[in-house]
Amino acid sequence: MIGTALRAAVRRSCKRGLDGLCLVLVAPCAGMCALEARGEGEAVFSFWAQAFALVPGPPGVFVRRAFYRLTLERCTGCFFVGFGAFFSHRGSIVEDAVYVGPYAIVGSSRLRRGCLIGSRAGIISGSGLHELTPDGLRTPTDNSRLRQVEIGEGAWIGEGALVMADIGPAATVAAGSVVSSAIVGGVVVAGNPARFIRHLTVQPSPSEGSAVAAM
Repeated sequence: MIGTALRAAVRRSCKRGLDGLCLVLVAPCAGMCALEARGEGEAVFSFWAQAFALVPGPPGVFVRRAFYRLTLERCTGCFFVGFGAFFSHRGSIVEDAVYVGPYAIVGSSRLRRGCLIGSRAGIISGSGLHELTPDGLRTPTDNSRLRQVEIGEGAWIGEGALVMADIGPAATVAAGSVVSSAIVGGVVVAGNPARFIRHLTVQPSPSEGSAVAAM
């Protein structure tokens, strides 16, 4: 047991050291993004977000985490962003134990603790980004119209799903689904547009049960 505890302590120390090193390495890039943030553009932020998305393996995980800790609206130090995945807008909040799978694109969002975003999923910043003009064309993205989409605690967004509305805690969005209206917590939805499939039953762990009983 002592050996196991020692190995765990060494791993934690190495992780903290790598996180600190990556924060130093990406600080100049984050500084450029901070200067840009005084205006309304996000070109510099997008450039670095996409560049860091292409760093492979474990180094990429550390670099992306460091970059977003310094540039997003609010961001924990304990989350995972896979290869090819990136945040398209800096107005996002990331809580502990969030997982963003490879090639996912996350717009303006609030990712609650422990939620999972599957590979190639898309979190779109609301459904009102592009207005139809009198000549029949769509307007480009207007950052003033961005809506922060919330993905609830413990929710699971399946591979290739598109989400443009809030997802409740512990809800599951099946792979390939399109969510255009808010989903309550604790349910499974699927399809285009996403429809209710069934309720989820969450079994509390013994420790959770004891804590509830103690209260």
